[in-house]
Amino acid sequence: MITTRIQTTARLFVATISLGAMALAVVAAPAVGAAGLRNCVDIAGPQSGRVGCYEDVWADGTQYRMTFSNTRFTGATAKELDPFYVLGPQTDKPQGAPPNTFAHDHVVRAVPNQNHGEYSVKLQGFFVLCSGQGIVSGACVPSWTSLGGDPMPFATTVKGRSLTSTAVIESAVAAGNLALINLGPGAVIVGALSGSN
Repeated sequence: MITTRIQTTARLFVATISLGAMALAVVAAPAVGAAGLRNCVDIAGPQSGRVGCYEDVWADGTQYRMTFSNTRFTGATAKELDPFYVLGPQTDKPQGAPPNTFAHDHVVRAVPNQNHGEYSVKLQGFFVLCSGQGIVSGACVPSWTSLGGDPMPFATTVKGRSLTSTAVIESAVAAGNLALINLGPGAVIVGALSGSN
């Protein structure tokens, strides 16, 4: 029943709210301005999608700054995109928070040493939710968050572990404790990691 509710809620959400309207760090090409590059969660209204910005993201347990270059990737969509996971807060200071967005964090794959072209800046957005199995067993701790409809169980921990790396998230998905909701072709974004915070 919980899994059905999660799937129904997720479908309704994806069908009614665009990723850009939620200010999930999906914004336009960086612009140089007197104020400098701003945090994406501080940009709302007509500027959203028109000015460059950054957000902090987790990669292999470390927070990095990610700079976003466009609202939507409009080129030919690559067959394999790196994931851009949106999940419940991992610390008491989430990477995104009210009043402009809901409390959440992001996780991406770390840039490999000596990249050799293995890292993509084209990312596909996914919500990371506790599965029905994960909630019932107590393995997954959710942060129940309403995004205009029924609350959704954004994952915060699985079996006491923080979800600050793609390896931990993908292992928990394989074990059935997490569910990934693909935000669709409109959620392909371009973002590049810079130095750690």
